[in-house]
Amino acid sequence: MRVKGGTVTRARRKKWIKLAKGYFGHKSIGYKVAKQAVVKSWTYAFRDRKQVKRDYRKLWISRISAAVRLEGLSYSKFINGLKKSNITINRKMLSELAINEPQVFSQLIAIARDSE
Repeated sequence: MRVKGGTVTRARRKKWIKLAKGYFGHKSIGYKVAKQAVVKSWTYAFRDRKQVKRDYRKLWISRISAAVRLEGLSYSKFINGLKKSNITINRKMLSELAINEPQVFSQLIAIARDSE
């Protein structure tokens, strides 16, 4: 009698179907389509984990730029001034300072302006 491997095959297919839970239509039911959808979603997830980091950095830079322009300085000159003054604060913290602590941020702008 031949060995059909039904339990192993069913288990493998169920694994992919389980991963596709919540997908629309046949993507959550059919094995082949579900597997393709899951693999594609992993690709998107990998790509977008990198993209989120870029998006946040863009947001922080635009916030800093807006706050610095109110003081009459450009973003690039501000960052250059901070580097010349050996002030190493990352852009996330600079953005938070610009929003929550404007007086402290103004002092940083003054320091950056003086170092030019």
